[in-house]
Amino acid sequence: MSTVDHPLILGENLSLEPFPQQSPDAASSTVLIVGGGVTGLINAWVLLDRGYHVTVVSKEWASFTEQQRLTSQIAGALWEFPPAVCGQHTDILSLQKSKHWCMVAYNIWAAIASNPSLAALAGVQMRASNFFFPCPIEELPAQHHKMEEIASAGVRGFSRSAESIHKHGIDPRYGAVDAYEHLAPVIDTDRCMEWLMLLVQSKGAKFHTETIKSDLFTQEQELLHRFSADVILNCTGLSALSLAGDRTCYPLRGALIRVMNDGKDFPKVESSLAITADAAQDNEIVFIVPRNDNILLIGGVAQPGRWDLDLTLDSPEIKRMRTRAEAFLPSLKHA
Repeated sequence: MSTVDHPLILGENLSLEPFPQQSPDAASSTVLIVGGGVTGLINAWVLLDRGYHVTVVSKEWASFTEQQRLTSQIAGALWEFPPAVCGQHTDILSLQKSKHWCMVAYNIWAAIASNPSLAALAGVQMRASNFFFPCPIEELPAQHHKMEEIASAGVRGFSRSAESIHKHGIDPRYGAVDAYEHLAPVIDTDRCMEWLMLLVQSKGAKFHTETIKSDLFTQEQELLHRFSADVILNCTGLSALSLAGDRTCYPLRGALIRVMNDGKDFPKVESSLAITADAAQDNEIVFIVPRNDNILLIGGVAQPGRWDLDLTLDSPEIKRMRTRAEAFLPSLKHA
């Protein structure tokens, strides 16, 4: 059995077929994945195609009703070269690993998006992604370095031009004077989560609904025995604070407004438009993303350490978020 250290390449060691690329046998190891969000499902996909048996345990799954959605379903889902617009990276090692894995993901999602029927099933599109700056980007060393990395990393459609400001209807009074763009995957997360669940189940994953509480180390042997597993993979995200005793985990509260983007009330927005945290006014970002053909996301906020979920359209930070988005792209006043 091959190891998971080899680079992931779609068509070589990662398959879109409804069966594992490498079939397991009686001697194959079983992996118990805790967490049924996008991280758990992607790990299940990779491991199934490497010939492992996989069981996924989660307290809840992606919902496509009026119930509260998983974090994986409400995320912005715009591919970004790190650090992302919200600017949240706590150490160099994390940043370097993210740069590697973001390009692995970029190439896989781009390949999926290149097949129209598959792209529709998975909810993936390649769209122009634009980033704007209040001064020549050379005056922002971190952003200039990031731009050069993007240009040399194999990201498609890269170009730098201040003409993007006028092209996309950005109000010049907002202060944008420089910009670059590139093609990036944008994911309709509801559709993609449904597709991922069906994909990994078709490859042989078992789903089990259960809330796992307390430190995994204290119950490791019981879980391994109960699920006939050889190893446990923690894909719970923020719940690692309790399940792994990881005190470096903390919430980063965000917010997005969803509006119709059908061209009736304002010109349809076809490209992602953003101002990063370290280039934004008062470090408050602008994040505008066409989620799919008819939904536009307007954001955003990034609030470290905030656990509460009490934000509404009347919350002061949400009002500020919308006001600055409208000042940046005036057509949104009609959204």
